[in-house]
Amino acid sequence: QVQLVESGGGSVQAGGSLRLSCTVSGYTYISDCMGWFRQAPGKEREGVASMRTASGETGYAGSVKGRFTISQDKSKKTVYLQMNNLKPEDAAMYYCAAGPVSLLGCPFNRYNNWGQGTQVTVSS
Repeated sequence: QVQLVESGGGSVQAGGSLRLSCTVSGYTYISDCMGWFRQAPGKEREGVASMRTASGETGYAGSVKGRFTISQDKSKKTVYLQMNNLKPEDAAMYYCAAGPVSLLGCPFNRYNNWGQGTQVTVSS
């Protein structure tokens, strides 16, 4: 059973930065697709960033493009989400996710394995 453990959440002022980490355990390799999702109170979970780990191809939600960067360190079986210029609307519980690759790559609807989440708070 693949387990995903997130870390790096916290409180930051608007304009600040945070880096989230997600470490994969229980499996030898990092999954084909690794991504980050978030869910704010009263809202649905939304995809933030996605990565096809074999090629490094990435995708982002429009609301975070240019501010967030997903990256990986395969030797550490870890995926990161660098979040810059944070806005109050970025505040949410952030979840790491893994999933199998498809012919379409790693769209947000391919993810089926989730971490417990790490809280991000952004004050204005």
